[in-house]
Amino acid sequence: MKGIILAGGRGTRLLPITKVISKHLLPVAGKPVIYYPIETLKSIGVKDILLICGPEHTAQYVDVLGSGKELGVNFSYTIQHEPIGIAHGLSLARSFAEGQKVAFILGDNIFGDNFKEAVTKFKNKEKGAMVILKQVPDPERFGVAEFSGSVIKTIIEKPKKPLSDWAVTGFYFYDNRVFDVIKTLKPSARGEYEITDVNNFYLKEGSLEYFKAKKYWVDAGTFDSLHLANLLIRKNKK
Repeated sequence: MKGIILAGGRGTRLLPITKVISKHLLPVAGKPVIYYPIETLKSIGVKDILLICGPEHTAQYVDVLGSGKELGVNFSYTIQHEPIGIAHGLSLARSFAEGQKVAFILGDNIFGDNFKEAVTKFKNKEKGAMVILKQVPDPERFGVAEFSGSVIKTIIEKPKKPLSDWAVTGFYFYDNRVFDVIKTLKPSARGEYEITDVNNFYLKEGSLEYFKAKKYWVDAGTFDSLHLANLLIRKNKK
């Protein structure tokens, strides 16, 4: 299984700091944010990792991460020239994936859980996808899983009136068909190729499974969430 980290976008919610540095290189508990998704992938046995970044800060990533040798992984790099959606970013990894399943994580996502159980379950699937869910106080900010009993009925992107508080986090597992699925997508009303549409394809097919994260999850893309990430990690180190 190949690993993919999407570290694109312009970090507009963190301006003016992100004029000069990528949000994924900002410090959290003594390490750049990007180190945490790298460690998440490494912890599940994934060491071949493609980093997808925006053109503004590509050189910074190479300077900080290099080949990945110091972190015990192997990095490749590619550029998402326009931030037009998470699914679009994933599409750039097709040749890197080499026909294998992929573990895809957003570069600002920090988790407290160990996902070995989820990965074992996914690897045993002949086909399909898996999403990581987390109960949150503000589900309207995310893609939200709506349930019928214990089964996901649908996933709604940023619903105004969420019917559950289970957010789809930025950590996904897909079979290699995902790249063909992305080709069929049309841009959403906000002009982006939505990863929620990819997940709903697998859901309608009946091949989407989920794993509920039990510990903390932070998408460190705002000043408040960066502060929260620092507090959570330092607390859990004590």
